[in-house]
This record gives sequence, C-alpha cells and structure tokens, in this order.
Amino acid sequence: MSQETGVILKALSGFYYVDDGSGQTVTCRARGRFRHQKITPLVGDRVAFTRLPDGTGALEEILPRKNRFQRPAVANIDQLVLVVSGAIPVTDPFLIDRVTALADSKEGCDCLICINKRDLDPADHLFGIYTKAGFPTLRVSAETGEGMDRLRELIAGKVSAFTGNSGVGKSSILNALEPGFGLQVGEVSEKLGRGRHTTRHVELYRLANGAIVADTPGFSSFDAERMELLRKEDLGGAFREFRPYLDQCRFVGCSHTKERGCAVLEAVATGEIPASRHESYLRLYEQAKEIKDWERPDAGRT
Repeated sequence: MSQETGVILKALSGFYYVDDGSGQTVTCRARGRFRHQKITPLVGDRVAFTRLPDGTGALEEILPRKNRFQRPAVANIDQLVLVVSGAIPVTDPFLIDRVTALADSKEGCDCLICINKRDLDPADHLFGIYTKAGFPTLRVSAETGEGMDRLRELIAGKVSAFTGNSGVGKSSILNALEPGFGLQVGEVSEKLGRGRHTTRHVELYRLANGAIVADTPGFSSFDAERMELLRKEDLGGAFREFRPYLDQCRFVGCSHTKERGCAVLEAVATGEIPASRHESYLRLYEQAKEIKDWERPDAGRT
C-alpha cells in the first residue's frame, strides 16, 4: 500500500484525524514505534500515513516540523493569536508577556494580540503597551462584530492558533468569524473573574477565507506557570523591543537586570521600552535561572 500525506486536524484518545488534502478526514492510529520511541504526534503535524482496507489509516512518519508548542500542544503554526481582555476576566500582562516571548522564540511563528470585548472595555492600557512593543494589536468585539473583518484579513491563508486565558472569548471570536461554527461558549464567573473551560482539546478548522485556525483550551495563571520556559540566555531576544539595544550594552553577556551601562535598562528609563514588559522579563529571568537544561519538559523529546 502506498503512503499518502496529510495534516492532523484533531488528536483524541489515541486517534488522529488527518486531512488528506482532498477534503476527506481519515481516522488514523499511530504505529507502535511511535510509542516505543516516545514520539507524540501533534495537531498541525504534517504526516505520512497508509490508508487501510477498512478506510482507516496508520501513521507512518511525522514530517519535519517548523515549530512546536507544548501549551497549546500544536505544531507548524504560522501565527499565534493571543486573545486577551480588559473586561472580566481581565488578562494579566505578565501572562501575555510569557506567551509572546515563547511565540517570538519559535521559528516561523508570528504573534497577533487580539483584544476582545472592546464594547465593554477598550483596554487602552494593553493596546498602548503592545503596539509600542511592536506587536500587531487589534481590538475586536465578538458580541458586536467590530474588528472582525480586519481579523479575517490578518488570518487569511495562514495557520493560526487562538489561545488565551479562560473566558476571554476565543470560541466566541471563531463563531463570529465563521457563522455556523457552533463552538461551545461558556459564561464568565463574576465571583471568580474567570471563564469555564469550554474547549477541551486542540482542533484545527478550515474557514471559508482559506484560513486554518486552532481553537485551544483556555488556561489559568497556574497553567501558565507550567508553560515551557526559555533559557535565560535566549530571553532577551524573545522580547522584540529589546533587540535594537542588545548589542549596545557595555558588557558582553549583559543580563539586562541591573548592570551599569545596560542599553535595555536605559531604554526602560526613558520610556522606549514599557516598564511592565521589563518587569515581566525580570520575573521570567528569575524563573529561568532556577531550571537546568535537563529539567526542561521538552528535554530529549521529539
């Protein structure tokens, strides 16, 4: 039997649902060698598979990835759409900075900040921080439809993973982008200030405009603490507004935390770099210092 190639749209309970490129989805199981070699196929993986006589398939190989994420567990993403909110549940800027630093460290992955619920709160503070930091930042309302046409333009022809803390409206935005989508939408708890997890697993969907989008489970601040951490040596380059200053520091190997002659600290002092972004950098730097390379969750994994 000859092998075919496709893209994993959904992974659930050991089954992998593969788009074969013709509009059909083939339900596949991975060969035993995947388990023996501790290789885990991810949503978004391009794979080689063999179609079996009963119409199901067997995964044979994962084709080379351009990038991969642990949380959300996806691969080959063109851009991460980070959905945030200035209304309940208000998104912590540190959570935004942790996710954007991770996205900026991944090869071939852009990051779009999407501020939802602008009809309730325009989130001027968040908008100012991230436009100044150099991120494409868009204010939308899934409720009124404001900003949705522009969002459709920004995701057209790309593979985009929608992520963000629970209750910010990722599924609501996808339903607004594509009427009839029918994704489950949860309510936000006024008491707890967070949403219920309505998305249970990562799944890719094709939109009418050619975009491929992933709706991912929402995460809490606790979940964010378990996201993969960058090496402290790589952290400065993952903050895009730091990059013009990195080679201007007085000392080689500057950590951009407290050194004299640090160009990054000078840019923070003059307002060129938002203070909240540098505060997030310091928190991530302290966390990264505590983790050895062999302790990282992705050490030795494929």
